[in-house]
Amino acid sequence: MSTPSPADLPIRRLTLRDLPACADLSESRGWLREEHKWSFLLTAGNGYGIDDPAGGLVAACVVTPYGPPGRTEFAAIGMVLVAEGHERQGIGRRLMRHVLSVTGTTPLTLYATENGRPLYEKVGFTITGRSETVSGLFQREEKPARITARAATAEDLPGILRLDGEVFGADRTPVITRLPAFTDHLCVAEDRGELIGYAGAWPTTDTQVVGPLIARDTETAKSLVSFLAARTDRPLRTDIDVRHAELLAWLKQRGLASVSVQAVMAYGTAELPGDWTRRFAPLTVAAG
Repeated sequence: MSTPSPADLPIRRLTLRDLPACADLSESRGWLREEHKWSFLLTAGNGYGIDDPAGGLVAACVVTPYGPPGRTEFAAIGMVLVAEGHERQGIGRRLMRHVLSVTGTTPLTLYATENGRPLYEKVGFTITGRSETVSGLFQREEKPARITARAATAEDLPGILRLDGEVFGADRTPVITRLPAFTDHLCVAEDRGELIGYAGAWPTTDTQVVGPLIARDTETAKSLVSFLAARTDRPLRTDIDVRHAELLAWLKQRGLASVSVQAVMAYGTAELPGDWTRRFAPLTVAAG
């Protein structure tokens, strides 16, 4: 019996049982294994994949939906991967068309590398902005931050949810309520009792990723980053909207260097919802 072409293999939902296969696929394409992040995404969102008859996965992606209970208003696509040796066979496009079919009229967003961007443009995504990834050992400032940040507590969660919904432009309750378990550190900034920003730092193999980073202004964002940096001896990594040029310049002055620039793309909407002026960095580029 001949082996079926990957282009003809069924697309199925992924579960936490597929975590090792997802991590293997990431590693095989030169990405970090990031089982911690895969576990988070497969729990908070919907994974889709194509099995390789020889074992493992031919392709995978994750869709993270946002909106009130029972109604998806917006969704993010991430972790789009096709196994080495199976590129340029239409598998990635087929997986994306499946996602578009499943999500219907829901507006979508994703972060695209230069290599991935042509595929997304072919299925109808357009560029709405850009994000710069910076990474490195953070050099602390001697002068105190103008805004004071502190560790978040359980009592802060309602305020975090209110601020996040306002800034992100969609209800992310199922994702945000997972942050205390997902992050190593979660912090907030206040001004006269008003919550004006929050941020988290979560682990990869060799860095602490700062995200999400939501703040009233650049000074508040600096305070949150400084608070998180003081609690780790590992390099920081974060993905900053390039429109926040002042924060990017400050991070580079503090020892972080540019790693890459990605296109922020959208489908079914001309621009992303929410308030970009207070949205400095995503939770992860895989989930917006």
